[in-house]
Amino acid sequence: MTAGTQFRPAPRRSRRRLTHENHIFVLALGAGAPALLISVILLWAGNYTDSTRWTLTILLVCLWLGFSSAVRSTVVRPLQTLSNMQSALREGDFSFRVRGANSGDALGELMLEVNTLSELLREQRLGAMEASALLSTVMAEIDVAVFAFDSDHRLRLVNRAAERVLGQHGERLLGKTAEELDMADCLEGESARTLQRNFPGNSGRWGMRRSTFRQGGVPHQLVVLTDLSRTLREEERQAWQRLVRVLGHELNNSLAPICSIAGSLEDMLKREKRPSDWEEDLRRGMRVIADRSEALSRFMKDYGRLARLPKPQLRPVTVGSLVSGAIGLERRMEIELVSAPEVTIQADPDQLQQLLINLIRNAVDASLETGGKVRIGWSKNGSSLHLFVQDEGPGIANAANLFVPFFTTKPGGSGIGLVLSRQIAEAHGGSLTLANRQAERGCQASLQLPL
Repeated sequence: MTAGTQFRPAPRRSRRRLTHENHIFVLALGAGAPALLISVILLWAGNYTDSTRWTLTILLVCLWLGFSSAVRSTVVRPLQTLSNMQSALREGDFSFRVRGANSGDALGELMLEVNTLSELLREQRLGAMEASALLSTVMAEIDVAVFAFDSDHRLRLVNRAAERVLGQHGERLLGKTAEELDMADCLEGESARTLQRNFPGNSGRWGMRRSTFRQGGVPHQLVVLTDLSRTLREEERQAWQRLVRVLGHELNNSLAPICSIAGSLEDMLKREKRPSDWEEDLRRGMRVIADRSEALSRFMKDYGRLARLPKPQLRPVTVGSLVSGAIGLERRMEIELVSAPEVTIQADPDQLQQLLINLIRNAVDASLETGGKVRIGWSKNGSSLHLFVQDEGPGIANAANLFVPFFTTKPGGSGIGLVLSRQIAEAHGGSLTLANRQAERGCQASLQLPL
């Protein structure tokens, strides 16, 4: 070996491994070889003619090779069948079944399991296809614009309503970026908000909601746009109708007697010969006019108070302090406080205490009619607070008009207490309901507030 020459080992020849079929065949040959060898030795050692020896030797060799091939075929054929079955499943063809599968042996159990797997996959695929068809139908028919953007902000899914909003066919929209569609702001900021936008196909106010999902392991964003213009116009129209109806009712109730009395007084003053007590009639008529004018003024003041409810200023406040403060203002009856664990919530204490004062006052008014009691308490219900005020009064006769502005059954009542209370509850993200108690006499006011 010369200096500087490196030794390189000779490359190994890759050994060709026997296939599984040939491996089985060789093992079968090896298993029968000892018996064949002994048989041939005994045959050639016996007293037989040469022709007999050669004939029997060839026959033994043929039997040996035939049985070995049969063993190979018996082992390999079911495996080939299962391989074809798996190939069909991989290609999505679930109609293939392995025949001759019997329970009681290992290979038969395997074939039965493969058949069961094929049937299960067929049912799952059929269910997925039906669900996909239903989803496609729903996506096409709903009157809500749906957009799906990939991680590069390119549009990957759009429904029929979204095509109408953007004024183009879906084939032209798919693949475009959010910037090209003038929807980049929909993928940023708050996930749920109201937009004032002018799209090529429609314009107005839109309710936008955005969520995230994954497809193929890649994050996508789903944007849903709802046209609020028509709904808001309908709600505005109904609100104006209710407002005009309430205002017209109250104004007519006050102006009708004023006009009638004013006309009567004018007729009386035009007479040349007036009755002896005309001054008393004049004073009485003017008093009625003044009373009705004052009532109309109170109505407009109450309405202004209802319409100008300020936004709540939230801060941490304990429920016990709010309830105790509201109970302390009621002097007509002792309020029973049901013991409950202390809870701290984010609320406007002034507005919430006004709500509690209204509920307690209504409960005391009802209980005084029957000589009953009033209870107040609260409890936690998951992620919300449940506060209740129970009375033992006569109950609610007409629950449909409870939250109608200016509707009242109390003499001298304004009819805004419950309406104002519900507005306060909804401004805090909660709800207020009133219902007759089931097991006992009276009514219960239930206030739900988020914790």
